[in-house]
Amino acid sequence: MSFLLRSFCFLFLVSSFLITFVSATQHLCHSDQKDALLEFKKEFDMVDSKSWVNKSDCCSWDGITCDAKSGKVIGLDLSSIFLYGQLKSNSSLFKLRHLRDLNLANNNFNNSPIPAEFDKLIELERLDLSQSSLSGQIPINLLRLTKLVSLDLSSSDFSIDDESSYSLSIDESFLRLLARNLRNLRELDLSYVKFSSEIPHEFSNMQSLRSLNLNGCNLFGEFPSSVLLIPNLQSIDLGNNPNLRGNLPVFRENNSLLELTIFYTAFSGAIPDSISKLKNLTSLTLSVSKFSGKIPFSLGNLSHLSYLSLSSNNLVGEVPSSIGNLNQLTYFYVGGNKLSGNLPATLSNLTKLNTLSISSNQFTGSLPPSISQLSKLKFFFADDNPFIGAILSSLLKIPSLTRIYLSYNQLNDLVGIENISMLPNLETFYIYHYNYTKVRPVDLNVFSPLKQLGTLYISGIPFSTTNITSNSDFPSSLEYLSLRGCNITDFPDFIRKGRNLQILDLSNNKIKGQVPDWLWRLPKLNSVDLSNNSLSGFHGSVKASPKSQLTSVDLSSNDFQGRLFIPSKSLKYFSGSKNNFTGEIPQSLCGLSSLDILDLSNNNLHGSIPLCLETLMGSLSDLDLRNNSLSGSLPEIFINATKLSSLDVSHNQLEGKLPASLTGCSALEVLNVGSNIINDMFPFELNSLQKLQVLVLRSNKFHGTLHNVDGVWFGFPQLQIIDVSHNEFFGTLPSDYFKNWTMRSSKKDDNIEPEYIRNPSVYGSSLSYYTSLFLMSKGVSMEMERILTIYTAIDFSANQLHGKIPDSVGLLKELRILNMSSNGFTGHIPSSLANLTNLESLDLSQNNISGEIPPELGTLSSLAWINVSHNQLVGSIPQGTQFQRQKCSSYEGNPGLNGPSLENVCGHIKAPTPPQTEPLETKEEEESL
Repeated sequence: MSFLLRSFCFLFLVSSFLITFVSATQHLCHSDQKDALLEFKKEFDMVDSKSWVNKSDCCSWDGITCDAKSGKVIGLDLSSIFLYGQLKSNSSLFKLRHLRDLNLANNNFNNSPIPAEFDKLIELERLDLSQSSLSGQIPINLLRLTKLVSLDLSSSDFSIDDESSYSLSIDESFLRLLARNLRNLRELDLSYVKFSSEIPHEFSNMQSLRSLNLNGCNLFGEFPSSVLLIPNLQSIDLGNNPNLRGNLPVFRENNSLLELTIFYTAFSGAIPDSISKLKNLTSLTLSVSKFSGKIPFSLGNLSHLSYLSLSSNNLVGEVPSSIGNLNQLTYFYVGGNKLSGNLPATLSNLTKLNTLSISSNQFTGSLPPSISQLSKLKFFFADDNPFIGAILSSLLKIPSLTRIYLSYNQLNDLVGIENISMLPNLETFYIYHYNYTKVRPVDLNVFSPLKQLGTLYISGIPFSTTNITSNSDFPSSLEYLSLRGCNITDFPDFIRKGRNLQILDLSNNKIKGQVPDWLWRLPKLNSVDLSNNSLSGFHGSVKASPKSQLTSVDLSSNDFQGRLFIPSKSLKYFSGSKNNFTGEIPQSLCGLSSLDILDLSNNNLHGSIPLCLETLMGSLSDLDLRNNSLSGSLPEIFINATKLSSLDVSHNQLEGKLPASLTGCSALEVLNVGSNIINDMFPFELNSLQKLQVLVLRSNKFHGTLHNVDGVWFGFPQLQIIDVSHNEFFGTLPSDYFKNWTMRSSKKDDNIEPEYIRNPSVYGSSLSYYTSLFLMSKGVSMEMERILTIYTAIDFSANQLHGKIPDSVGLLKELRILNMSSNGFTGHIPSSLANLTNLESLDLSQNNISGEIPPELGTLSSLAWINVSHNQLVGSIPQGTQFQRQKCSSYEGNPGLNGPSLENVCGHIKAPTPPQTEPLETKEEEESL
C-alpha cells in the first residue's frame, strides 16, 4: 500500500512537471510575432520600450498580452508613449493577425490616414486610435471587423465653427454600414469626427450599444429618438452639434441610461414627464438648445442624479419643489431660461450641492432663508434676475462659498456686505450694475480680511476708499480688481501693494489729478482701464518701464494734456482717444512690435503720420487717428498690413493721393478717409480687397467717374456701406451699375446676438474694440458707435453726377439708406425702388428728376424718411402711409406735384416754395435713430 502511494505521488509530480513545462513552452511568443513587433518598433522611435529585447519572451514585454495557452499576441497597448511618424499601410502591425485588443491612443501619427489594412486584424474586439493625429477619411474597411465590441476614433477638441479643424471624416454610407455590420458593438466614440450624413434609423437596431459619443461631429438633420430607447444604453453624448434637431421620446421602464448629454444642439420640445423612468440616471445635460415648456415635476424622482444642467433653453414657469428630492445633486444649472417665481424652499434639502447657477431668468422675491443649510455650496451664480431683498445676508451664512455672482439684479440695498468677512474662502465676488441711488457709500475695507480673494468686480455701487491707505492690509492675492463706476474721486493708493494684480479697471469714476508712476511698475499688471474719468496727467517719469508686462491700456475720455505717454513696450492695445494730447505722434510708438489696436482719435495731435509706423503693420489690426490735426499725405506704410481690418484717418488735414500700398491690406473691412483734402481719383484698385465692408471718401477732392471703363459696378463683393458724398465726381451711372453688387442678408434671428464690425480680440475684462462711423441718415448726421454687419447704405450726394438713376439699384434688396441728393440726375425715379423693402431713408432732393413718384413706393413700410424736394416731379404722391407722414418740406420745390394726397400733407399750395437748405430733424427724431 505504501509502495502504491509512493508510485502515485511520483506519477503526479512527473505529470505536474510536464504540464508546467509544456505550458511554459507554449507561453513563449511565436518568433514571427516577435519579429513583427520588433519591426514595428523600428518604424517608430519607441523611447518607452526598453523591455522589448530580442532575446527575451515578447509576452513579457511592456504593453503586450499573450494568450495563456497558445502564446499568440492578442493584446497591444502602446497608448501615450509618444509614438511619432506615419502609420503606413505596409506596417508590420498588420502581421499580428491574432490581436483582439489594440490601443494606439494619444500618440502622434503626423496626420497620416488610417490604413485600410486594419481589416486584416479580423479578430479585433477593441480598437482605440483616439487623439493620435490621424487624418483623412476613415476607411470603410474598418467595418469588416465584425467582432468589434469597442471602437474609439475620437479626435482632439477644437472649434466646431472652424471646418478646417476636422482631421477625420466619414462618407455618407459609413454610418449605415456600421449599424448593419458591427452588431456586437458596445462602445462607440466618434467625437470630433466630421459627418457628412444624418444619423440613420438603423442605429436604433444596435441593441448591444452601451456607450455612444457623437460630440462635435457637425451632425445635422433629425436625430432618431428611438436610439435613446436602446435598452442597454448607459451613456450618450450628442453635444456640440448646433444643427442637430430632435425631440426626447417617451421613455420606458427598465432602461439603463446613466448619462444623457444633449448640449448646444437644435433639440426642441418639452422635457417629457417620462424622464422620471430613467431611474439610474446620474448625469442629465439638456442645455444650450431649444427645449421649452416647464421643468417636469417628475424630474424629482431621479434619486441618483448628481449633475443636472437645463441652462440656456426656453423653459418657463417655476422650479418645481420636487427638485428638493434630489439629495445626491452636486451641480444644478438652470441659467439662461425664462423661469419665474420664487425659488422653492426645498432647495435647502440639496445638502451636497456644490454649484447653483440660476442666472438670466425672471426669478423674483429673495432667496429662501433655508438656503444657508447648503453647507457645501461653493459657486453661486444669480446674475440678471429681478431679485429683491437681502440676498447677501442669506449667502453670508454659507462659509463654504468661494464664488458669488450677483450682477444685474433689482436689489435696492447691500444689507450685510459689512459682514462679508464671514466667507473666509471667498475667491471671486461679482456685483455690478445695480440701481443704487439712496445707498450710503460702502467702505471698501470690508474686503480686507478675505485673504483668498482673487477677483473683486464691483460696478455701479458707491464705494469709499478713504479708509484704505498704502499701509492697509488689503488682500495681496487680488489678481483682478474692478471698481467701475463706483463714484471714486481719488486714485486708490492701496493698489500700489498689488504685487499679484493683473487686471485693473477704474473706469467711469470721477478720479482727478495725475496717474501715479508706481502703477506702471506693478510686476504682474497686464491690463489697465482708466477711461471716462477726469485724469489730467502722469506723475513722475514719462518713460516706459522696461520690466512692464502691460498688454492693454485704455486712457480714453479723460482730460490728459501734453504729449502722449506710452507706458509699456509690450502693448497690444492702446487707446488715448477723446483727450487733449498735443504734439506729434511719438516715434516711441514704432517700437511696439506686438501692437494690435491703436486708437488716438479725437485729440489735438498735429504733424505728419510717421513713416516708421510701417514697423507696426505686421501686427496691427485697427488704426484710428480720426479727428486730429494731422497733415501731409497718408504715407506708403501698408505693404505688409495683412492683418489690418480697420483704418480711420478721417477729419484731419491730409492731402495728396491714397497710398498704393493699401492694396496690400487683404483683411481690411473698414476704410475711412473722409473729411480731409485728398485729391485723387476713385480707388478702383481697391476692389482687390475682398473683405472691405465700409468705404468712406466723403468731403475730399476726389474726382473723375464712379465706374470703370466697362461701366459696371467694380467689385467689392462684401461692401455694405459706401459714402463718396461732397466730392467732385462727375458723369453718368450705367443702368446695370449695381448689377454685381451682392449685399449681406439683413434677416434677423431673435435668438442670435447682433454682429458688429469690430476687432474680435478682447483685452482684459472690460476692453473691446468697435469700429464707429458718422453717416447721413434721415436728414441728419448720425454716429454709429457700432456698425451692424447687416447695415447697408449708399451716399452719392453732393457731387456732379447726372443722367438717370440706374434701375439696377432695385436689385439691392437689403439697402437701408439711399442718398443721391444734390447732383444733376434727370429722368424718372426708378420704379424698381419698390423692391427695396428694407429701405429706411431715401433722399433724392436737389436734382432735376421729372415724372411722377412711382405709386409702388407706397408699399415700402420701412421707409421712415423721404425727401424728393427741389426736382421737377409732377402728379400725386403715393398713398402709402409713410409718404403721408412726411413734412411738407420733403416735397417742396416741385410745382407740378398736386392732388388730394399732397394737400393732406401740405394744405393748399398756390405758389412754388423757394429752395431751402436740407431740413434738420427734431432732437426727438434724431434720438429715435
